[in-house]
Amino acid sequence: MSVGSRSLENRTFPLIFAAPSGAGKTTIAQRLMERRGDVVFSISMTTRTPRSYEHNGVHYHFVEEDEFRRLADAGELVEWAEVHGNLYGTPARNLTEAIERRQYLILDIDIQGARQIRRAVPEAVSIFVLPPSGVELGQRLAGRGSEDGAVRRRRLDNARAEIQAAGEFDYVIVNGSLDTSVAAVEAILLTEGCRTSRLPGLKQEIGRLDDEIGQCLRGIGSPPSSSSDPQRGT
Repeated sequence: MSVGSRSLENRTFPLIFAAPSGAGKTTIAQRLMERRGDVVFSISMTTRTPRSYEHNGVHYHFVEEDEFRRLADAGELVEWAEVHGNLYGTPARNLTEAIERRQYLILDIDIQGARQIRRAVPEAVSIFVLPPSGVELGQRLAGRGSEDGAVRRRRLDNARAEIQAAGEFDYVIVNGSLDTSVAAVEAILLTEGCRTSRLPGLKQEIGRLDDEIGQCLRGIGSPPSSSSDPQRGT
């Protein structure tokens, strides 16, 4: 955050994205990362089978169920849940590394995972992405071409339950226009970054400003004697 010619740095924070499948949260996250070098994607761990275009360590960390459960039991996953019959989780090291690098970590997760993250990481900011309509959501799922009718039906059934949780989140975005949605997330980053609780250097900045104002006063000289209210005329 800029303060005149100086910069008042804020603490970065995790950014939770949740939505029904097909609402476009992943596309929003990808566009945001293209626009900003300080935004990174949290690569989740999952037991599901990779899709044809997915690569291990890029889209997900694909592991067997036994390995997943071992890591969960060891406390190496900050959250995990079963979704659509598969296990998904967030490695705890993802959050630690992002904080050390002063990056905003996008967590593209399900409702269960979002709830766990919000309890474990209170400083996280949560965004729920809604589709512009139910019809559009169905068309997006069909357009993937990688899932049969039974899978799409299950995802749509789940969507009806998932959208009920939108009110639990800090912000809601209706993803009718990708550019508008990305701009909304950038506005959220700016707004949240201005919170006093995220400005560790605020006290020092106020001290510097106080000293500078004092220098200005000394340059003006002694004030004339007056009984007038100093707040008048400001």
